[in-house]
Amino acid sequence: MSAISITHLPRQMTVNSRQGPTCANKMQKQVEVRMDESHLEPRVDTTESLCSSLCDKIMKNMVLTLTILGVFLGSIAGMLLRHISPLPPDVIMIIAFPGEILMRMLKMLILPLVVSSLVTGLAGLDAKSSGRLGTRAMVYYMSTTVIAAILGVILVLLIHPGNPKLRANMGQGKKNDEVSSMDAFFDLIRNLFPENLVQACFQQIQTVTSKVPVPTNRTKAPPQFTIKRSLQFKGGMNVLGLIGFFVAFGVIMGKMGEKAKLMLEFFNVLNEIVMRLVGAIMWYSPVGIACLICGKIISIADLEVVARQLGMYMITVIVGLIIHGGIFLPLIYFVIVRENPWTFFMGIFQAWVTALGTASSAGTLPVTFRCLEENLGIDKRVTRFVLPVGATINMDGTALYEAVAAIFIAQMNGIALDWGQIITVSMTATLASVGAASIPSAGLVTMLLILTAVGLPTQDISLLVAVDWLLDRFRTSVNVVGDSYGAGIVYHLSKHELDSYDSQQTRMEDFEMSKTQSFYENNTNQNVYAHHNSILIDDCKVTMGKNGKTAEFSLVEEGPWKCE
Repeated sequence: MSAISITHLPRQMTVNSRQGPTCANKMQKQVEVRMDESHLEPRVDTTESLCSSLCDKIMKNMVLTLTILGVFLGSIAGMLLRHISPLPPDVIMIIAFPGEILMRMLKMLILPLVVSSLVTGLAGLDAKSSGRLGTRAMVYYMSTTVIAAILGVILVLLIHPGNPKLRANMGQGKKNDEVSSMDAFFDLIRNLFPENLVQACFQQIQTVTSKVPVPTNRTKAPPQFTIKRSLQFKGGMNVLGLIGFFVAFGVIMGKMGEKAKLMLEFFNVLNEIVMRLVGAIMWYSPVGIACLICGKIISIADLEVVARQLGMYMITVIVGLIIHGGIFLPLIYFVIVRENPWTFFMGIFQAWVTALGTASSAGTLPVTFRCLEENLGIDKRVTRFVLPVGATINMDGTALYEAVAAIFIAQMNGIALDWGQIITVSMTATLASVGAASIPSAGLVTMLLILTAVGLPTQDISLLVAVDWLLDRFRTSVNVVGDSYGAGIVYHLSKHELDSYDSQQTRMEDFEMSKTQSFYENNTNQNVYAHHNSILIDDCKVTMGKNGKTAEFSLVEEGPWKCE
């Protein structure tokens, strides 16, 4: 972006697009104008009025206040409606319908937001800076996920919520198909490299196993089966594959420089449009979140019985999430950044409440962007890279929940795990959480991997479904907090590099501007035309000078600038 000096003429002046300006007043005012490609953008330095600033703060806090109010009202309404005679399913559906619309709107924005964010964030950096940014983010993600899994193991061993008597009271669970760890790992790699980018927007690949009988010559021999594997596509956005492609796309586009400027402008505008849509949706979110929570509480059968049976299990998970999200993550942030972590948390409070209501990291992603960029001033190049990746692979709350649930099932069945199996649970919970899609109740799917790895009965997972709707909201909110703290830490560690890169780009732009200015000084008769789509600039002259000599040009819509 280049800058030139413009002499702004008073309002009494009239501008003739062919003959140039005429002036009845000699008073002049200097303003700064930035040139970007083919249009001029006037930028007058004015101080925002106190009233306008106060109104903006009230409006921002009003959305947050209404969202918190929606959470409380939805919870209270759900509890009260449970005491009424059982509501018909149609009534429950009507109550929860506004919440369903909110989830659909948020999920609608995931694809354009992830794509535009990754491309614009990485295209604004060089390859070395992108690599360092990604390395720091991955080290943070893996470290906090391992800490969360270990914390879950320690708490479940200390509190010991599982009791074999619970197993007898709760009955037999529904049998689940076993999942091979090898198949899950290869599915993860396959989804990272989608064969069809359009298909990746709504489907992901999964290995399905089936038992095929083996024919034998013996008539009374027991049947023999062989395992046959096949690849099938299941519904759901392949977020991992899209991230992999557009990370490479953004890095390559950043290397192309000026050639990719038009494409970069397109993605910047797309990102701005999506963020404005998010701002509009946020005014609807209090109603949607209230209806989501109210409908879910009403639809849970035997809530009091479930709370008595699984109360200690729920307390173990929630205490672990509070310790990790309220102590460990802020402590890591404070040690590295040396700033108040609670001030940072208040900046992302809107995102935390939204995650609590929607139970989706990906659905909360648009709100998290707004909180970090507008409230906390985190560089967009950092948030646009760190947050989409974090919403997919950084699942601290999920890792803790899975570690607790696996050992709880072992305790409930009276199975004593040795230290080797406990370590296996911790490592598998960490890796399984990385592969979990950022959609509601993904933890139950990846739980099959952990139980299979240590030989625990998989049918008991269905016994935990009754309380998963609540725990899913708590662990999702911790996931979002972990992503946000990660963005703040990566920004702090990368700030010096980003400033150096910006300084280098500024020097290059200044050099290009000096070449352009020298060209016009040596070619004063050169005709200059303004594009007809440029913004209208009224009552001004362009002034170029060197060594005390100046040349003034009239700005016209078309035709040459007339030198006076």
